[in-house]
Amino acid sequence: MSALDKALNYSKKVGINECEIVFIKKKTTTARITDSRIVEIKHNFDEDYGIRVIHEKKIASVRTTKPQEIEKTIDLALKSASGVRPRNFWRGLPENIASNQLSGVYDEKLHKISAKETMDIAQIMINSAENSKINTITGSLNIVSENFTIVNSNGLNVEDNATYISGIINAESEQSTIPVSGIGHVSSRTLKSFSPEQIGNEAQIMCTKSINPQKVDSGKYSIIFEPYSVGELLAFVVASNFNFKTFTEKKSCFSNNFQEEIAVNQLNLIDDPHIPEGLGTKSFDDEGIKTQKIKLIENGIFKNTFSNLFDSYKEGKYSTGNAIRIGSPMGRSSEPIPSCAPHNIKINSGDRSQEEMIKNTSNGLLVGRLWYTYAVNPIKGDFSCTARSGIRIIKDGRIIGPGKSVRIIHSLPKMLKNISEIGNDQRNVIQWASLPSITPSIKVEEITVNSI
Repeated sequence: MSALDKALNYSKKVGINECEIVFIKKKTTTARITDSRIVEIKHNFDEDYGIRVIHEKKIASVRTTKPQEIEKTIDLALKSASGVRPRNFWRGLPENIASNQLSGVYDEKLHKISAKETMDIAQIMINSAENSKINTITGSLNIVSENFTIVNSNGLNVEDNATYISGIINAESEQSTIPVSGIGHVSSRTLKSFSPEQIGNEAQIMCTKSINPQKVDSGKYSIIFEPYSVGELLAFVVASNFNFKTFTEKKSCFSNNFQEEIAVNQLNLIDDPHIPEGLGTKSFDDEGIKTQKIKLIENGIFKNTFSNLFDSYKEGKYSTGNAIRIGSPMGRSSEPIPSCAPHNIKINSGDRSQEEMIKNTSNGLLVGRLWYTYAVNPIKGDFSCTARSGIRIIKDGRIIGPGKSVRIIHSLPKMLKNISEIGNDQRNVIQWASLPSITPSIKVEEITVNSI
């Protein structure tokens, strides 16, 4: 009998109403790059159990790494529950589902990858970033293979095997009037869809084309946000506004705009948990609910929100299958109480190439990377971010040179209404310990920037 079965049997024996156990078995291989060389190859192996106990509608949780102590851990959770107020709206954990393994989410080659193969991939990333104008190359390569299992006392028993690979390079140059840098990033679920050459090439191109930047005058510009910077906005500004809890608590800047137009007609924002190679792709969420594609914005109209069991039950609704237990650096964890988030927040591709978007811009900026992105006033949708590298100045349809850092303080509702073009360069993007996104470039009009 497995540790999970023993734990469930014990929870029934001591009379617990409901018990949920999540188990994660994870192997993480990391190559760390400093001073243009690989300085560390590290393997981490983790096995963790997360336990959620619901007794008399009181909810408590614990974690352990020791399967032989699960029964003691359950006793501890039950004892903790006695001091918790009951959640009378709770309607129960899910029952068993028929789960299926999606395509493009698991690669045996990544599962079995060796230290030497990891080093070879990381070295290609470094070699592709090298340039006579670049002084230092830093970055990392992370490869994750995991088995995630959920069981509960209502008969649920599902598991998922997953692999992830993500590489990032930061190239820096001091052969400029000020130090400049460039970033390259690629993530996927299978080795065949991963390009280490692309990572290095993108980093060195962004860096070398940022050398000797000009001052960007404060004022209003058309800004072309490239995918990596759009991913930053989606993760730290956009996504939370479509969280059901945030929406019902009137803390979303769109809480009063359900089924109304909140963006331009050509914008479609979707949570797509079934797309091949998506970093958040999965057939069931982290509570064992079947995942589904959710149209958050359809042709500019606010259509849906996303939720987990707890937040849905609180309002008399049911989960959309968006319970999340975020793992580091990617994948899932054994966190006993899940949060709520989109799996793959995606902007549908448009029909514009970057060249066409630039040609159609008279006074603008091309922004490849954002830093320090956060909501200033979430209820109003105001946010702030800083563009520190990868800035190109556009005049009369052509790039005239690199730009210095600028700060952008803007409004999300206004930004969504001022999107003028959507690119055809859609790609996977993930910020560190953040939400997976799939997005093309977008061009936004009338954005005020301030020189730094």
